[in-house]
Amino acid sequence: MTRGRAFSHNKYHGRLKDWSSDHNKWNDKLYPHWEEGDPRWNNCWKGGKVVATLTSDSPALVGSNVTFTVTLKFPRCQREDNDSNIVYDRKCLNGSSNYTEGLPDQYVYNWTEWIDNCGWGNCTHNNSHNNSHNVFPDGKPFPYHHDWRRRNFIYVFHTLGQYFQKTGGSSAVVSINTTNITLGKQMMEVSIYRRGYRSYVPVTAASIIYVVTDKITLYVNMTQKNDRNVSDHIFIKDIPITFEVKIHDPSHYLNSSNVSYQWNYGDGSGLFVSNNSVSTHTYKLQGNFSPDLLVQAFIPAPCGPVTPPPPPTTPAITTQLPPNVTTPTSYSLTDLPPAEGCHIARNGPYKTSISIVEGILGINIIQMTSIQVAATEVENSMVDFVVTCQGSLPTDACTMIADPTCQVLQSEACDPVDVADECLLTIRRAFNESGTYCVNITLGDATSLALTSTLVSIGGAGGSFSRTAEGVLIACGFLVVFAVCLTFFLYKRYKQYKPIEQEQVQEAPREGLKVYFNNVKAVLFPANNEKDPLLKTKPGIV
Repeated sequence: MTRGRAFSHNKYHGRLKDWSSDHNKWNDKLYPHWEEGDPRWNNCWKGGKVVATLTSDSPALVGSNVTFTVTLKFPRCQREDNDSNIVYDRKCLNGSSNYTEGLPDQYVYNWTEWIDNCGWGNCTHNNSHNNSHNVFPDGKPFPYHHDWRRRNFIYVFHTLGQYFQKTGGSSAVVSINTTNITLGKQMMEVSIYRRGYRSYVPVTAASIIYVVTDKITLYVNMTQKNDRNVSDHIFIKDIPITFEVKIHDPSHYLNSSNVSYQWNYGDGSGLFVSNNSVSTHTYKLQGNFSPDLLVQAFIPAPCGPVTPPPPPTTPAITTQLPPNVTTPTSYSLTDLPPAEGCHIARNGPYKTSISIVEGILGINIIQMTSIQVAATEVENSMVDFVVTCQGSLPTDACTMIADPTCQVLQSEACDPVDVADECLLTIRRAFNESGTYCVNITLGDATSLALTSTLVSIGGAGGSFSRTAEGVLIACGFLVVFAVCLTFFLYKRYKQYKPIEQEQVQEAPREGLKVYFNNVKAVLFPANNEKDPLLKTKPGIV
């Protein structure tokens, strides 16, 4: 800040609205200036140092507004109360003892008491110049606000050889229009003062670089069903990719503009032009591709004589519709109302690289078979889910069991799978209570993850599965002794996890006997199957 010195690091630009030239006189008595390293900084605030955080919503498209926010962070165990006084936080602990114990006063700064000793515009405090206390560094009086008693900090913003003053609490916000600002990087500085008895005391300062550009700032969010990692830019062949364009326009400068999106997906499919920010595209081949996008906006602007703009990186153009002739004339906005048919054209390019690979396209449950393995106070049931998938072969399978609303997860289990040439698996899941369950089954590989869901009813909930196992158990009771020996042999053999063979699905005549063996095994060798939900006890069963 120049503080009244006839010097500026920046060449004077077109006047920012409500801002003043930094060549104005600065009241050093009321608002003293301390250079960096001055020892007075160490005692400017009780209990430590105040830190100012200055942020902006830059980059800003030339012609739009850029907003700056400064927030004060007070020393530990200090906070701002509802009256904007700074008080000690009695709940703030320092180890095992209370940091604020023994303090003579709850206030760090009790500005309410100070201001109540005088009215609005009448706080002189008899300082050496008898100046009014409610003025800015350049002598202008504070604007009146209904909450003026809570505005005990003075913020002086400085950029491009101009300054802006305002009062506030522990934070302040200011916006500027970028129409007359030179493209590129600029500096915003802010100095903060606190109210004192006889003058305002420097508290802290901050600065930030902001950017003004003639290019529309944007990013593209790419999503795809079954894509396992959304951030690796690897996508699956034959599944649509959704491209969602997000334009950075915090001041809503482009709200009244005509915006178009021109896509080239890089696979030889040609150009696609739309006025919708969301588009989809399906790649039919594997490989690496470079989709690119050009966003164009036609911004309403005044017609007629115009003033030259700051030199842009690429020239802005004015067009008058309906003629299709464009004139490469640069100009800036004026206070004239926009005339219909006159526009400023701005654009924003985007380009990226993606890889298209094989993946799991979908998964289906083609058969569900219930196997009753015990009849006790709580029924124990096992269900075989026969699933198939399209696309590449999976490397892992997971089952998730939740409540009937599919919201509350109850259990989850995952295992690697080894499928040779056909995606056909049997996943066996154990249920130790009757009821209705939501079952999610996922099959995945390195790049894709496919999901399917179903509702199943077990036991007393009005099961939807066949009770064939119970009938077989009663009718074939005389085979118990033989079944004990055979069950033990099968139990050892079926622990190896393998994909189901196509022939096993078709061996319906033998299914009843297998179900019977499983039930007998559960009676003679009871166990908590829920602890090992993905059983490896049958060839081809997960």
